[in-house]
Amino acid sequence: MNERIEFNPRVCNGRPVIKGTRIPVSVILGQLAEGESWESLLQGYPELTRADVQAVLRFAEASAANSELTELASV
Repeated sequence: MNERIEFNPRVCNGRPVIKGTRIPVSVILGQLAEGESWESLLQGYPELTRADVQAVLRFAEASAANSELTELASV
């Protein structure tokens, strides 16, 4: 799939993380969705590279393309 994203049952309960870190893909996606800039994100996580953030976006793209998405109901 993506050499920068890993699933390890001993890291974050098997949630996808950036390889070699405990940073979940969902955290990075959430921060980007809230409007955080790449520069700010990389300053906050100095262990990450631009390639890591690109890998997160590619992972999200592949996940959306390969799964059945359902509309969220209003609560």
